Amino acid sequence: MKYIIAIIGLLVVFGLAYVASNNRKNIKFKPIILMVIIQVLLASLLLNTKFGLVVIKGFANVFSKLLEYAGSGVSFVFGGLANKGEMSFFLNVLLPIVFISVLIGIFQYFKILPFVMKGIGLLLSKINGMGKLESYNAVASAMVGQSEVFITVKKQLGLLPAHRLYTLCASAMSTVSMSIVGAYMTMIEPRYVVTALVINLFGGFIISSIINPYTVPADEDILIIQDVEKQSFFEMLGEYIIDGFKVAIIVGAMLIGFVALMAAIDNVFQLIFGISFQEILGYIFAPVAFIMGVPFSEAVHAGGIMATKLVTNEFVAMMDLAKIHASFSSRTLGIISVFLVSFANFSSIGIIAGAVKSLNEKKGNTVAKFGLKLLYGATLVSVLSSVIVSIVL
Repeated sequence: MKYIIAIIGLLVVFGLAYVASNNRKNIKFKPIILMVIIQVLLASLLLNTKFGLVVIKGFANVFSKLLEYAGSGVSFVFGGLANKGEMSFFLNVLLPIVFISVLIGIFQYFKILPFVMKGIGLLLSKINGMGKLESYNAVASAMVGQSEVFITVKKQLGLLPAHRLYTLCASAMSTVSMSIVGAYMTMIEPRYVVTALVINLFGGFIISSIINPYTVPADEDILIIQDVEKQSFFEMLGEYIIDGFKVAIIVGAMLIGFVALMAAIDNVFQLIFGISFQEILGYIFAPVAFIMGVPFSEAVHAGGIMATKLVTNEFVAMMDLAKIHASFSSRTLGIISVFLVSFANFSSIGIIAGAVKSLNEKKGNTVAKFGLKLLYGATLVSVLSSVIVSIVL
């Protein structure tokens, strides 16, 4: 039965992407089918084999150790701020982002990260049938973040037509930054975080290949990576420390605003209609949860979590999931967890459009125009990844 639902789910996702396609004649089905097969194999490898368990344990242990190191710095500055036995979300989940940001800066400074991103990007371009720039951008988005990635390709931004720009932005919204992966792992199971990171990479290409198909001419298939401004090692450290702290503060501020707003809206709906706003959203998204493989008995609650992620952000949704995770089966938890690991939400439209606009105002306006279509495609990527995971769980 689960395979039948998964096939229906895949057909629905591809159908919704096909309806939004701007050039159906150019859709190349061979690389799409190949990438779906790769997604299934990777998800199965990571979630159902001893090798996958070793990989994920190793990944989780690395981040656990990094968070431990980060905790030393946080404790030195804020030690005793939280009551004994209590867990402060800001101190334990968000502030470690500062240390992860520093590590990313160090790998960037010594040219390790650019080498890895370019290498993996070139390999992916052989599989996905898309340009070298698009493939590099998808990998770089997962490494350095959805807004920072555009700085590395700013030399080419002004030369890109709208359809190529869409693919770059869709990749940025479909992935998550390495700097906050550790934070996710404190809220949901690491194996689902790692699996989502890997298969979302291919999912972004699959959905973009349907919604926004095109062929990059050989003379335009170039990759020019912007060299960062030459700094001393300690200048770089200071910059990445500040950047990491900014991310923690921004996420914290957004959480305060969104959580408070959702609480207020829920209360108003309870008073007027006798049902919370999240429950209403749950009923709306329940069919989507069902085609992702969530049992019908759990679909409404799962739909509510999914909708929360879309209208607020993944952190708010993960916090809500943590509150009611006991009411879900382990399979449903896996499916929903994978759905949550992406930047596909309304606030990301502004973040990405703003990042591009800061580098090229004309292209930033172009991104703003297709912002909703961008979110539509990135959300389909999350649904596709969840369907793939439902096959192997």
